[in-house]
Amino acid sequence: MSILRCAVVAVAVLLPSFAQKQAISWTEQEQPIATEIRTLRQLPDTQRAAVTRDLALRIRQLPTSANKLRLASGLANLSTEGDFGRDTLQAVTTTLAQALRDSPPPSVPGHPAAPFQTLAQLVYYEHMQASAGSQQFDEAMAQLKAADERRRSARFTLTDLQGKQWTLGDLKGKVVLVNFWATWCPPCRKEMPDLEALYALFKSDGLVVLAISDEDRAKVDSFLAGKNFTFTVLLDPDRKVHEIFEVEGIPKSFVYDRKGKLVAESIDMRTRGQFLAMLGSAGLHHQLP
Repeated sequence: MSILRCAVVAVAVLLPSFAQKQAISWTEQEQPIATEIRTLRQLPDTQRAAVTRDLALRIRQLPTSANKLRLASGLANLSTEGDFGRDTLQAVTTTLAQALRDSPPPSVPGHPAAPFQTLAQLVYYEHMQASAGSQQFDEAMAQLKAADERRRSARFTLTDLQGKQWTLGDLKGKVVLVNFWATWCPPCRKEMPDLEALYALFKSDGLVVLAISDEDRAKVDSFLAGKNFTFTVLLDPDRKVHEIFEVEGIPKSFVYDRKGKLVAESIDMRTRGQFLAMLGSAGLHHQLP
């Protein structure tokens, strides 16, 4: 995956029939599932967990095919977009692992196929249980671990919208949440009010939120107009910091503790409760009402 994306783009790529219906021929069993995945984000979060779990189980019962893998991959890319429960996420992970064992996609040496990367992220970041029994899966896991090691020593300096420079290495003594986002990314926009609420709650305790966009200043200014976000927004137009952190999908967040140690990270949108758990890893604790 070499382009910056969020889950909605990933699903369009993995399920191209949504954009070009002639590209894939769905069976009578597959078509309703494909439609439900396409509309999954329209559901309230209170319903989405149950529907996601049901879809995972229905996909698992499909005959082995490339379409089954497309559906399992598309669902997996949406399943981390918030907190829908560990049972739901495990069901999605198990379905994707099964589909990969049955129909493993080809790979280029050193570049595991995207569904294997997705499965590895579920295991590595979300702590799900899965075994794909594949060299591609092992390579994807190794790549995630190597990227993590590089992020542990990440250093950067960027400028905020007021012209002030921020250097990550100068923020020891603070808890720093680094968040990568973009104005066009629905999950990014959805989590920003929670970032603001948590910043307001913990800023007196030393929390710094650095929200990094690779877009141009005009787009960012236009999007933020009237929104009253008070956390720090940084611009990375050359994507140098995105490359340091190896960010290919957004939103993505990293939490550094007061000693500058990377203690938590996420691969997708987080809820307020999930962000609180991440901040708890850095010593900031608060109970939700």
